[in-house]
Amino acid sequence: MSKNEFTKRDLPKKSENLSDWYNKIILMAELADYGPAKGTMIYRPYGFMIWELIQKEMDLLIKERGVSNGYFPLFIPESLLKKEQAHVEGFSPELAVVTIGGGEELSERLVVRPTSETIMYDAYSRWIHSWRDLPLMINQWNNVVRWEKRTYLFLRTTEFLWQEGHTAHATHDEAWEMVRWAMDMYQKVYRELFAMPGYAGRKSESERFAGADTTLTFETLMPEGKALQSCTSHDLGQNFSKTFNISFLNSKGATEHVWQTSWGLSTRSIGGLIMMHGDDAGLVLPPRLAPIQVIVLPVRTEEKVLAFCEEVAETLRALGMRVKVDSLDHESLGSKINKWEMKGVPLRVEIGAREIEQGTITAVRRDTGEKLKFSRDKLQVEVQALLDHIQNDLYQKAEKFLKDSTRSADTYDRFKETLSNKQGLISAFWCENAQCEAKIKEETKATTRCLLLDAKEQNGVCISCGKNAKYRWLFGQAY
Repeated sequence: MSKNEFTKRDLPKKSENLSDWYNKIILMAELADYGPAKGTMIYRPYGFMIWELIQKEMDLLIKERGVSNGYFPLFIPESLLKKEQAHVEGFSPELAVVTIGGGEELSERLVVRPTSETIMYDAYSRWIHSWRDLPLMINQWNNVVRWEKRTYLFLRTTEFLWQEGHTAHATHDEAWEMVRWAMDMYQKVYRELFAMPGYAGRKSESERFAGADTTLTFETLMPEGKALQSCTSHDLGQNFSKTFNISFLNSKGATEHVWQTSWGLSTRSIGGLIMMHGDDAGLVLPPRLAPIQVIVLPVRTEEKVLAFCEEVAETLRALGMRVKVDSLDHESLGSKINKWEMKGVPLRVEIGAREIEQGTITAVRRDTGEKLKFSRDKLQVEVQALLDHIQNDLYQKAEKFLKDSTRSADTYDRFKETLSNKQGLISAFWCENAQCEAKIKEETKATTRCLLLDAKEQNGVCISCGKNAKYRWLFGQAY
């Protein structure tokens, strides 16, 4: 056995140590590997295909909204980045800077893209002149670099992949509509693809994106009770447009600055997917994001069995399903079962002489282990129904976990007691004073996750200072 090969017994139990399980399963399931530079990662084909499936579905939604894809340079002149002071201060500790190129010291330092606001908006200032040029809406599928001190595969790496949408509008109402659309789109993606629920809401002033007036976030909750900021959508107001002089002549001939938005979802989302649904045996992938939806295993590698397996696979492929036949003869059936369980394939089909004689199909669900039999002539209907059930059941399970792990606290003592007994999200009144927020974070390591978008104004008192508070905010410890 090579140093990069694993067996099922090498996998720690998720139920006992989530962190160890997480780091190990990524390697064992061949999702990714560590890159040679500290904090970087290699996306292996099986893991990268998950990102491709996300990209494929999201790209359709983005284009339906009228947003076009483009690509901007990786290197940003430092002077451009510094034009927006709040923005650069927010990213300063994480910046990677190039000082030498072609063996010579550069006349101006180049920052490796941490996000694209500044370099895109420099171009927007040249492209936008009239109200007829608006809205300008561009999305990128690209990589960014942020020099993280502590890294975790997928969740927090020096370089990661993402999409970032950037739009410019004639009015703030139009921009805000875009901000809300992006968050609605992300919620749809998480619900329908990832089978993951969460909370959409507004970030506090201290937690919002550097340079934004308002940041909306989608917060998911991982099995150990920590929150994961899964994507964001930002109302940038006119902060960048005034700095970069992105102005236009309106229909009345007056000069105005545009209103802008940015929004993004990254490969961090795959880390959340892994943690949310996996179990002690390995990955559990929702069918819509599974690189392989159905694995067909011949009980014996006899010619007639292999032929029947291929027939079954082709029937399912014709319906658009992602299917693989594992016909390798140097592995036992048990080894194959363990391997594909570990890789999280939603549905396993086992075929032997008995199935051929009886004209039946034996299928096993990865999420529950349930074994089912049905006739060959019902193959298409039954398999599609099973995949739909798995997708829905995973979502329902995750939703129950989220609801059960979200609690309320009306006093600071109760807040701390709840957090110490069982991690999760806590709904509590907060006066929205930054000093109270900082105190809570210092003493409990819990941060404000968001104020729910549909939050109702109430009469309450801040759990920290006892002053009047209008809203319950969600708090929680986070990655």
